[in-house]
Amino acid sequence: MGRNLSETRLIARIFLNPAGDGRAMNMRAFSALRPESACISGGAGRVVAVVVTHDRLEQLRCTVTSLLRTPPAQLAALVVVDNGSTDGTEAWLAGLRDPRLQVLRCAQNRGGAGGFAAGIAYAQQACAPDWVLVMDDDARPCPGTLAAFHAADLGGWDAVAGAVYLPQGGVCEMNRPSHDPFRDWRVALATALRGRAGFHLDTRHYGGTAPVRVDAASYVGLFLSRRALRLAGLPDASLFLYADDMLHTLRLTRAGGRIGFFPALRFEHACEGEGGRVPPLWKLYFRYRNSLMLYRVAAGRLFGLVCLVVLPVWTLRALRRRGQRAAALRLLAGAVMDGLQGRTDRAVARVGRGAAGGSQVPEASHRRSGWT
Repeated sequence: MGRNLSETRLIARIFLNPAGDGRAMNMRAFSALRPESACISGGAGRVVAVVVTHDRLEQLRCTVTSLLRTPPAQLAALVVVDNGSTDGTEAWLAGLRDPRLQVLRCAQNRGGAGGFAAGIAYAQQACAPDWVLVMDDDARPCPGTLAAFHAADLGGWDAVAGAVYLPQGGVCEMNRPSHDPFRDWRVALATALRGRAGFHLDTRHYGGTAPVRVDAASYVGLFLSRRALRLAGLPDASLFLYADDMLHTLRLTRAGGRIGFFPALRFEHACEGEGGRVPPLWKLYFRYRNSLMLYRVAAGRLFGLVCLVVLPVWTLRALRRRGQRAAALRLLAGAVMDGLQGRTDRAVARVGRGAAGGSQVPEASHRRSGWT
C-alpha cells in the first residue's frame, strides 16, 4: 500500500537526518523551485529525475550535465542523492547553479535502496511530480528520449521502463525488464527450460515499436507515475543493495499496476558489472539475502522448491572462490539465514568485515536484478 504525504515526510526526515540536528544532510530544497516553474511541463506533465551516487564523480558529471541540458518543459527537476561521497562530489554539486537541481547529502552510504527511497520520498514532497524518473549515476537518457516520453501515449500505464544499452551498443543484460516467472504455467515452464532467458525480454523486443507489458524492471530508465507510487509505496530502504527495484516493481504489478516496456525510450548505462567480472566478495551477502526475499514474494508456495534449486548453485559458486572460499561460505550462510528470516538489520560494516581481508563497502549503486 502506498504511503501518504505525512508518512513520506517522516521517512525522508528520519532517513536523511536521524539526529535531527541538520548535520546529516544538505538540501537545496523548496526555495530552488520557484513558483513559476511549477507550471512548466510537457505532454506527460512534470517529470522529476532521481539519481543516486557514491564516489563516482566522473560518471555523475556526465549524467547530471546530460539531464540539465534537457529543456525544463521535459525535465522539471533533478534530485541527486549523494550517499556520503568523499571524492569531491559535494563541492561539485554545490557549484552548479541550475534552479532545477535539488541535492540531498547523506552522511553515510545508505546503498542504492536507501538512496532511491529517500530521493523518491523527497521528490514527492518537494517537486510535485507527475512522473519520477530513476537512474544510477552512471546511466543517462539518450538524446531525444525525454522528448519521446512526453510525446508517447501513456494511457493505461502506471510505470514505463526504457530500453537500456551499454555504451558499446549492446543490450545491458542487468537492466532487461522481466515477466514474473511464477505468473502462470507457461512462463514457469519457459523459466524451467531456459533459465533467465525464459522470463526476461529477449532482444527482439528491443527492436519493436509497440510497448510490451512486463511485471518487473530495474531502476535504470524507469518512469514511475503518481499512481504507481500510491499503489506500491516507496522501495524498501533497508535492502541496501540488489533486488530493491525488482521487489518494488513486482509489488506494483501485484497491486494492479501496469508496467510497459517502451523500446523507443533509450538509455545508456556505462556500468562496470558487465563482461563476466566477478563481483566483490562483500556484495554476495546482499545479493543472496535479497534474492531469497524476492523469491519468497514471487514464488509463494513454491518458495521451498526454488531454494532447493538455487542454494546448491550458490554454494558451488562460493566454493569456486579461490583464496576466499571460507569467507564466501561464511557470508553465504549469513545471507541465507537472514534471507529466510526476512532480516535486513545486519550492519553493513559487519558484512564488510565478514569478507576476506576485512574489505570495505565502497559503493552500492549499480542496478542489478535480483533474479539469478
